Amino acid sequence: MGHSRNPPAALSTSAPRLLHGRPGAGLLPLPWQQWPAEARLLLGLVALWSLVGLLVLTSASWWVAEREMGDGAYYVKRQAIWLVASWGLLWLGMRTSMRRWLHLAAPALLVGALLVAATLVVGTTVNGASRWLVLGPVQLQPSELIKPFIVLQGAVIFSHWRRIALDQKLLWIGIFGVVILLILKQPNLSTAALLGLLLWLMALAGGLPLTLLLGAAGGGIVLGSISIMLNPYQLDRVTSFLNPWRVAQGDGYQLVQSLLAIGSGGVLGSGFGLSTQKLQYLPIQTTDFIFAVFAEEFGYVGSVMLLLFLMIFGFVGLRVAMACRSNQHRLVAIGCTTLLVGQSILNIAVASGSMPTTGLPLPMISYGGNSLLSSLFLAGLLLRCSLESAGLEPVRPRRRSPRPAPIG
Repeated sequence: MGHSRNPPAALSTSAPRLLHGRPGAGLLPLPWQQWPAEARLLLGLVALWSLVGLLVLTSASWWVAEREMGDGAYYVKRQAIWLVASWGLLWLGMRTSMRRWLHLAAPALLVGALLVAATLVVGTTVNGASRWLVLGPVQLQPSELIKPFIVLQGAVIFSHWRRIALDQKLLWIGIFGVVILLILKQPNLSTAALLGLLLWLMALAGGLPLTLLLGAAGGGIVLGSISIMLNPYQLDRVTSFLNPWRVAQGDGYQLVQSLLAIGSGGVLGSGFGLSTQKLQYLPIQTTDFIFAVFAEEFGYVGSVMLLLFLMIFGFVGLRVAMACRSNQHRLVAIGCTTLLVGQSILNIAVASGSMPTTGLPLPMISYGGNSLLSSLFLAGLLLRCSLESAGLEPVRPRRRSPRPAPIG
């Protein structure tokens, strides 16, 4: 995959100095000329995604920010600050070896689980859900920040499923289940379902027994159904989704306004910044329903181009996974790609009325620093997988044969 014609020995002698940030290493973990084609394309796609997302947020938020905050750039300035910090996290994820990230996954996941549990005790409640921890001027959403570490620890467990002891299997399956239950308790059915589906797909890619996968899928469906029955607002969302026009002034209002925005965009759209539904007709237009603003301004053509972009990103991510030399790296690449592309498709499906309303943001486009941090860190891990898939990871002298990363 690499573009250098140097023999492998030359790479192995120079790579450790470049990959670990020693003197003279530069800002990139490897000279740009030696990057594999997939890594170059991924970095360009992520940069384009971030830039377009900031522009779309500018259009979606300017009027409401001017009216409510007295500053049209209120949301954009804060998003730009978070974007800089998130690119720093992408850079960190790209420069740090995957082996180190896999070692850190277990303690980071446990800390994340404790933070999710803390939201149930001291969290801030917004729209009936306790998902936030307020630390001074910063608001943390642990259910977003925990996503990359679920990918990493899931890769550690599922890549060595046949070689780890039964007690380790039960321990980590139990931890994953507790995390999902805590998120479900907030309540946050959409994120819990997304993480459950993510782990299920990673387990499928890891080759776990089909009977176990079918049992897990059935348990997830039962758990989701119980949550819907116990939380009236979730049940209202499901019933209003089936016929939003029947309750257009009630529970179906969000979806009806979103459909009006998408439909009024026509073929080519109304033009950048010219959406009318964002003028306090469409609720939550900067987060959950930002795609409706995009579709109104860029029309059918723009919406198709966005879907094609997601398809290209997903294809490149799967190319990276196919090129990985170890099962752990392959599952990390699959998990990162699944989260970034899958969550985007779910958000678009909600805004277009293809599934019940959920609280999932559109990665790198919706307003929110926690979502940006999580999304760009996932992109950094995916880039790291691509770099290491080309044989560019450092070669260290070992006294013993290489062993897989510890389970936890």
